[in-house]
Amino acid sequence: MRRFAVIAAGLAAVAAAGCSSSNTTTPSSGSSPSTGTITVFAAASLTEAFTKIGQQFQAAHKGDTVKFSFGPSSGLATQITSGAPADVFASASPTTMQQVVSAGSASNPQNFAKNKAEVAVPPNNPAKVTSVKDLAKSSVKVALCQPQVPCGVVAAEVFKNAGITVKPVTLEADVDSVVTQVETGNVDAGMVYVTNVLSAGNKLKGITIPASLNASTLYPIATVSNSKEKSIANAFVAYVLSPAGQSVLTAAGFEKP
Repeated sequence: MRRFAVIAAGLAAVAAAGCSSSNTTTPSSGSSPSTGTITVFAAASLTEAFTKIGQQFQAAHKGDTVKFSFGPSSGLATQITSGAPADVFASASPTTMQQVVSAGSASNPQNFAKNKAEVAVPPNNPAKVTSVKDLAKSSVKVALCQPQVPCGVVAAEVFKNAGITVKPVTLEADVDSVVTQVETGNVDAGMVYVTNVLSAGNKLKGITIPASLNASTLYPIATVSNSKEKSIANAFVAYVLSPAGQSVLTAAGFEKP
């Protein structure tokens, strides 16, 4: 009986040891990777390209989320310098970006794309616009961006190069609003970017501006200084500058900076 008692005690000890070993070696329930959400303030003309880049970035950085606020670069810059919770700023103008940098709200911006101006008209081109100089005709209703907005600055440069004066029937907050004015037939023509005409498909017709008269703008990007998710923000900036991000921009009609 003593022998059986010893064996039973031994088996109990082994079982207890086995349970103890199992408890110490079982990994804790899978801890999810660190995640975060960033908000990217970006020029309206980047809407289509950045939406796709954002989707690709999220696919490559599981758990991270990118939200966008698109609008006129000048307005976005004002929001950022006023303390708006942005993590990344992508501007359609180095001048606008410099305002944010000078205010201490961003640093080390990098140019990632370039865009050129183009005249947009409805598909049926009711005013028979054939060149940028036709926009100076009083019979042609024209939509432009407000003068402080990058697309407005570019348009003014084109008109100066062409030696014409254009009197718009409407001044819009950003280039997307100009596109809408043309698409709905509210105006006969609008000054937009090459990328806007390309993304509109058959909703718009583009009138090419000769290189000798045309103007372009560079697009810089930077992480916002007060971002609470700087590692993700920096990763997004790097993605925009990477071959993957540049491929999306090229397909959308942007040129290399």
